[in-house]
Amino acid sequence: MPPTATSTSRPNLFEDVGKKVEKLSLDQHDATDSSEETAEADGDGQRMLDEIESLCMNCQEDGTTRLLLTRIPYFKEIILMSFYCPHCHFRNNDIQSAGQIQQQGCKYVFEISDMESLSRQIVRSDTAVVRVRELDLEIPPGQGQLTNIEGLLRGIVDGLTQQAQVVELPEYRDILDSVRLKGEQMLNGEAFPFTLEIDDPAGNSFIEPSATLEAGGKYVRSDYDRTPQQNEELSLTDTTNDAKDVNHLPSDATGKSISINDDISPDEVYSFPASCPGCTRPCVTNMKMVEIPHFKSVIIMSTICESCGYRSNDVKTGGEVPDKGRRITLAVEAAEDLSRDVLKSESCHLSSPELTLSVQPGTLGGRFTTVEGLLTQIRDDLRSNIYDMDGRPHTSTPGDSLDEGTKSKWGIFFTSLDLAIKAEKKFTIILEDPLAASYVQSLTAPDPDPQLTIESYDRTDEEEEDLGLKDMKVEGYEEGPQDKEEQVENPSN
Repeated sequence: MPPTATSTSRPNLFEDVGKKVEKLSLDQHDATDSSEETAEADGDGQRMLDEIESLCMNCQEDGTTRLLLTRIPYFKEIILMSFYCPHCHFRNNDIQSAGQIQQQGCKYVFEISDMESLSRQIVRSDTAVVRVRELDLEIPPGQGQLTNIEGLLRGIVDGLTQQAQVVELPEYRDILDSVRLKGEQMLNGEAFPFTLEIDDPAGNSFIEPSATLEAGGKYVRSDYDRTPQQNEELSLTDTTNDAKDVNHLPSDATGKSISINDDISPDEVYSFPASCPGCTRPCVTNMKMVEIPHFKSVIIMSTICESCGYRSNDVKTGGEVPDKGRRITLAVEAAEDLSRDVLKSESCHLSSPELTLSVQPGTLGGRFTTVEGLLTQIRDDLRSNIYDMDGRPHTSTPGDSLDEGTKSKWGIFFTSLDLAIKAEKKFTIILEDPLAASYVQSLTAPDPDPQLTIESYDRTDEEEEDLGLKDMKVEGYEEGPQDKEEQVENPSN
């Protein structure tokens, strides 16, 4: 392990990889002119690489493991490990996330429809599950990877090729060959579109988003609360056997219990017991019904855990499923437009052509905020994922692993977004919600707002399928399959 710093300030063990390389190059240059000591330490006296004597699992002799602590865009803190045995020349490389487990798990769904999308950088942590739907293939948690989509698919194809060579049964070999051939077609651009999923309970995986509107693909990032089983797999299970009672009924602000038959008052804040998704300990969820003028009632829910500091908030809308979706278009022309209330439901797609912004349904969850608050959250989330090299997302600069073209695109995007948040740029926001559960405040209600356009539209078959409406049966559901068969066999009855 690195030696303890002599200064009172905490040393930065996880510098970005560009600074590591620069310091190592300077040290090696100085070493040729001075001494060997300078080559082994950086300017603060820290070793660039830590070497540990390790047992070789191939020949049982002693080899050397080298460790590099660094930061890479999209992966944050990581530990690069390289093992080499001088006796049998066995080599092995590995990458592990050194960052903290996030409060929520994350899931990415990306529909790849062109060759350019194959170059998207991805991070797969050692807790993530990767799925390729069209291949009916799932890769369980294992070794972490920092690669791109093409590299991931190439690894899958190579693995299937090796597996097919050792399989003895012809029928299994034929199945592996068919999957491998389809994977090669994906790499050659002959099987578009196909869908890639990364599901990481630890929340440390990533698929690089586009700096422009998603015209040819579908990119969805969603956060979710971990299940007790996932917390146990991540060693987050509560072992204190907390004796708190978590089975009592919800209560209002006065502590009075609320029964299932009581009406919910819009002026009351209700509390009910819950289990923290971060540490699994008992916590409290607060709920309040809010009446939105000229819209409908929504429920705002907030969870706070006193044990681990976990915080979350969400907005739920209710009521029947409307016959049509709703499209809301707001022209933001002045600073006062940024203060308009906005309700973005989980099913809403948000876009802005002037800002080259597209937020797919499921991303950000449900939010009840302002136009400024919504744009600020989008900006901060993207900055923390794209940059986040020094822990300050507002001032970070692009990572060194980004090529100049990508840096330029992201720079233009964030500059445009900052101008919009400061009301120095006019733009348009479009909320397209197939469930008509989103809302933008009108400043002239009940009179028409010249900057606000609300229109209904027919849902597409894809939206119906995603929402599960095609499989929903609201009439004749009391009839079983046997009744249907009898009706077919006896049409006269």
